[in-house]
Amino acid sequence: MMEYQGYSGRVGFDDEAEVFHGEVINTRDVITFQGQSVAELTKAFKDSIDDYLAFCKARGETPDKPFSGM
Repeated sequence: MMEYQGYSGRVGFDDEAEVFHGEVINTRDVITFQGQSVAELTKAFKDSIDDYLAFCKARGETPDKPFSGM
């Protein structure tokens, strides 16, 4: 499990494509990320959340807050 700014990410590995892929799981919005190494995956996870928050701000929308209870 990955954590950043209160958001949690779940990670899997696609052995055919040889890439890690993940999804933020504690929000209703769809936020995904991927990378070929742990460092790439970690950066992509943080960048995806930062991009999501910036996108919401640019549109004047309130981002979906992370929730618990999983």
